[in-house]
Amino acid sequence: MINPQIILAGAGALIVLFAVWRAGARRAKAAAEATRSGARFVSLAGRVLFNAGLIVAVQWVVIANAGDRWLLLAVLGLPALFAAYALTRALTVTTVDTSRGRKR
Repeated sequence: MINPQIILAGAGALIVLFAVWRAGARRAKAAAEATRSGARFVSLAGRVLFNAGLIVAVQWVVIANAGDRWLLLAVLGLPALFAAYALTRALTVTTVDTSRGRKR
C-alpha cells in the first residue's frame, strides 16, 4: 500500500534528481563556453602574430632597401596609425545604455 510518506519521498527524490541534472547541464554549458572563448583567444593571438610578422617583414624590406624617404614614412607610419587606432578603441571606456526591459 502506498502511503503519503512514500509519495513525498518519491517526489523529493525526483526534485533532487532534477536539480542535480540541471546543475550538471549548467556546468557543461559553462565549460563549453570557456573552451570556446579560449579557442577564440588562441585564434586571435595567432592572427595578431601573423599580421605583426607580415608588417615587420614589409618594414624590414623597405628599411633595408631605403631609397625613398616618403616610402619609408608610409611603411612605418601607416601601421603605427592602425595600432594607435586599435589601442585607442580598446582603452576607451564607453557606457552601454540598457533598457529596463527583460534581460537575456
